[in-house]
Amino acid sequence: MKIRKLLPIIGILIFLYILIRLDIRKVLLEISQAKVNFLLIAVLFIFISFLTETLKWFSIARVQKTNIPFFKAVKVNLISSFYGFITPSKVGGVIRAKYLKEYNNNVGKGVGNFILDKVLDVCSLVFLAILFSFVFREFLPINFFYYSIALLSLMIIFLFIFFDMRKSRFFLKIVYKRFIPKRWKERARKEFYSFYEDMPKKRYFFLFFLLNILNWIVLYSISFFIGKSIGINLSFFYFLAILPIATLVAQIPITISGLGTREAILITLFGLVGIDKTKVFSMSMINLFIGAVIPSAVGWILSLKNNKNYKQT
Repeated sequence: MKIRKLLPIIGILIFLYILIRLDIRKVLLEISQAKVNFLLIAVLFIFISFLTETLKWFSIARVQKTNIPFFKAVKVNLISSFYGFITPSKVGGVIRAKYLKEYNNNVGKGVGNFILDKVLDVCSLVFLAILFSFVFREFLPINFFYYSIALLSLMIIFLFIFFDMRKSRFFLKIVYKRFIPKRWKERARKEFYSFYEDMPKKRYFFLFFLLNILNWIVLYSISFFIGKSIGINLSFFYFLAILPIATLVAQIPITISGLGTREAILITLFGLVGIDKTKVFSMSMINLFIGAVIPSAVGWILSLKNNKNYKQT
């Protein structure tokens, strides 16, 4: 068995280890005693997150002259969230390129939409991690800041090189000449140009970046109110300091949807400010269920329905 197939198991093993170390009865008790009023506010923010998650790539699509209606885009976002949920680093979300093809007649432009959105997503996440992590500067190794700044710098360089057709063509022509089979060269050439078709100008990138920041704040508001529901009485500022770091670690493709790695980091960082690990784990499980599992289930149902309609036509 190849190592890459074993990698997603690592996070699951971490999750099971945490589960064994905790008192499951206490976790269930925390969840059962969660205050409904705060959970309802969290659910409200989940609905808002459907809009902000869609808006950030919908805006890119509009600049790309992909005229998908917004509420159709929300539906596509729910479907892609299902595929993202069941794959490491949510790479399965690229499935939305298939649905965008209906509005732009090629897959390349949809793939470009996904990659640009994903890169800006990570850039905004690293920015938040750097901005607020000084709260834990006494506990985090100094290398964390250096690596984070280096990662952000590399992502920005990647943005300005890879999303410029002339610059990227210089680097990719080596791959094209040496690694693309002859029978696929023409198709690869067409997909390359479709990828850059109507690519947004760099002046739009800052707007897209701000929309990603807004989306992260909405998503972290969900965790904040879930935390409040089980008695984690910290200010939102601490959540903004902790959650980006945990989310960043969860991007490492060694698990499905960050399961295990995210909980390990959350327990560690919240523990530094005196929050019991049972409460942290309970918060994460509630968040996972109402913020990811349920929306992904809706996306799965929509996907099945869409595939059925597609076959009938």
